[in-house]
Amino acid sequence: MRRDVFQAIADPTRRAILLLIAAQAMTPNSLAEHFDSSRQAISKHLRILTECQLLEQEQSGREIYYQLNADKMKEIDKWLDQFRKIWESRFLQLDKVLANLKTNKK
Repeated sequence: MRRDVFQAIADPTRRAILLLIAAQAMTPNSLAEHFDSSRQAISKHLRILTECQLLEQEQSGREIYYQLNADKMKEIDKWLDQFRKIWESRFLQLDKVLANLKTNKK
């Protein structure tokens, strides 16, 4: 089954993992310390995030470090941008209405 980035970020644990790894590359063991989940559960989340290309693996000796693939995060940002534009437009309209109400009260 092919997953996309939106399925990957749908889970709150995976979103938390992304936030941790955004700050610095981490091993599965160091990530597992931040959660009440088992090491195996964290590994499953890491596998899903890697399959969706949100994370990249780097081998350093016997350790595997996971780091954020910022380019793949752009896919999420691009999708969110359409909503950002809608909300910005609505806030501008609200600013105009509030400005009109303020001038009419004077």
